[in-house]
Amino acid sequence: MPDQEKPPHRGSAWVILPTYNEAGNIGPMVEALEPKLTREDDRILIVDDSSPDGTGQVADRIAAENPRVLVLHRRVKEGLGPAYLEGFRTALDGGADLIVQMDADFSHDPAYLPRLLAASEVADLAIGSRYVPGGGITEWGQVRRFLSRGGSLYSRAILRVPVRDLTGGFKCFRREVLDAIDLSEVAASGYSFQVEMTWRVVRAGFSVMEVPITFRERQEGDSKMTAAIVAEAAWRVPAMRIRGR
Repeated sequence: MPDQEKPPHRGSAWVILPTYNEAGNIGPMVEALEPKLTREDDRILIVDDSSPDGTGQVADRIAAENPRVLVLHRRVKEGLGPAYLEGFRTALDGGADLIVQMDADFSHDPAYLPRLLAASEVADLAIGSRYVPGGGITEWGQVRRFLSRGGSLYSRAILRVPVRDLTGGFKCFRREVLDAIDLSEVAASGYSFQVEMTWRVVRAGFSVMEVPITFRERQEGDSKMTAAIVAEAAWRVPAMRIRGR
């Protein structure tokens, strides 16, 4: 079991949780993450895009009681990419050595966090991967499976990046990786953000390790996947290849 692994010898880790209408998930998620963050200077940063369901207010109440939880309020909903980028900058300014990104809806199981932190001892970027041996997906229909796996295969073929789960969003970056990448040039706002970040890491010459995880459907709330997000990925991936030339 992943949560039985010994904690790695490491620097401080910040977990970035972007939220939009996650009022029912954010409290349990923080409770699940806390035992996995073993250093006093580890932090959980909630980045809320003015959720109309009151997620930001719930996060503020949690932070008021827990000094290791911080909340970043954004005035408008701009997409996953801008939320993560602002979270990355805040974590770097706060002295984070490792920066973890993950969903707040339990599709990324906090029990796998120790594996990613341990992998960061030997890799510059550790990815929780659904598409390596030992990884998988539960509770998804055929359409979602096709879009996810097809999106990774499509991106790999065009960008020629040897990573199986290019669309995965459970990642751990070493700070020197994010320091080296010009975050102001990251253009994707939807789920193609995941592809772009990994592509930039590989292009910059950093090492990547894929750690097998089982991804599951969110337990509460609605999926953020839309046709517009899929369409953005379809044109932005070849645009990355052209720009990379």
